[in-house]
Amino acid sequence: MTEGAESPSSGGSEKAPPLRELVLYLARALVEHPDEVAVEEIEEPDATVFELKVAESDLGRVIGRQGRTAKALRTVLSAASAKMKRRAILEILE
Repeated sequence: MTEGAESPSSGGSEKAPPLRELVLYLARALVEHPDEVAVEEIEEPDATVFELKVAESDLGRVIGRQGRTAKALRTVLSAASAKMKRRAILEILE
């Protein structure tokens, strides 16, 4: 490792990457119009709510058959937020 470069696991005061970036990354990988993906983060007393907006034509891709893709996105978000000891909720807006 070169001097001045810090590895992601090197502790310190740096916190984990924002969950918003995780939701953006996953959603953009699923849709045909990644430039139209938007995530709004809303802090609530007991949880953080992430509102996901995608192009109308991509809504089916994000939700998936019988909601399987949406459930998978929520599961990944929940696992990542558990590490931060914070509850996260994903809402997919139409």
